Amino acid sequence: MSRPRILVTRKLPPDVEARALSHFEATLNPDDTLPTRESILAGAEGKDGLLVTVTDKLDAGLIAALPASIRIISTFSVGYDHIDIAAARARGIAVTNTPDVLTDATAEIALLLMLGAARNATSAIATLREGRWKNWAPTGMLGTELSGKRLGILGLGRIGRATAARARAFGMEIHYHSRQRLSPELEDGAIYHADIASLFGVSDVLSIHCASTPETRRILNRDTIPLLPEGAIVVNTARGDIVDDEALIEALASGRLGAAGLDVFANEPNLHPAYLGLSNAFLLPHLGSATLETRNAMGFRALDNLEAFFGGKTPQDLVTN
Repeated sequence: MSRPRILVTRKLPPDVEARALSHFEATLNPDDTLPTRESILAGAEGKDGLLVTVTDKLDAGLIAALPASIRIISTFSVGYDHIDIAAARARGIAVTNTPDVLTDATAEIALLLMLGAARNATSAIATLREGRWKNWAPTGMLGTELSGKRLGILGLGRIGRATAARARAFGMEIHYHSRQRLSPELEDGAIYHADIASLFGVSDVLSIHCASTPETRRILNRDTIPLLPEGAIVVNTARGDIVDDEALIEALASGRLGAAGLDVFANEPNLHPAYLGLSNAFLLPHLGSATLETRNAMGFRALDNLEAFFGGKTPQDLVTN
């Protein structure tokens, strides 16, 4: 019996690719050339499934053009907003993702962003590297402590809860808003807010962990930023389009917000250039899941879903909404 044929759109960690080759007739991307719409369609010819990443935009038009042989799209990511789920469902194509496995790595990045933003790391690093640090000064490069601050978490899912657990070790008070209130066990002492106005009002630090949906896109904007306390810090490890870039940049430049720590951006890697000129913006190039342990786990989870599907089982991470 021939093995299922899959297209892997990006270069993955060596152990993940080795397993893909051992279980499937896998076409890999050894040079990690960014796939185009045309190359995805060409590569999908004769394949049974796709293993894609968050950089692959599978809109309704592309999915409609996929060959009839494609039965499953397994994405190497938790989020699946880059895939038109309704279009895939209309074609009878299953879609799976990789939840759980990047929780800790992303929560660690959220804390790095909080610390970097709160302690003026961007300005301090530039001062050191550019040779401008001449002496220690009692009032030099002053930041703010996280200890005792109120952390507002927008979306207390797996990553939000892992971030909260780490923030408690810094002595932060946890507040949150989610679509539904969590059980007391999952809240773990976090204070629930029924709407974002209430949450934003108490958020000395706001950490964004919600999914990108029509309701949450640009939820941080010119109308909602003023709800935050003066000098608040904004952290985003979720999706760039949850933030209105122009509004956030204005608030940072004016001092209305104290700082921001951002790991994700709208239209990345083409982030808004004004961020680069802000000394109170601590920026990372989408490093949330960028550990070898996590990227291996993501790849293995994506392959688990493919193996289950082609083995006649329901994949554990089948997207159903």
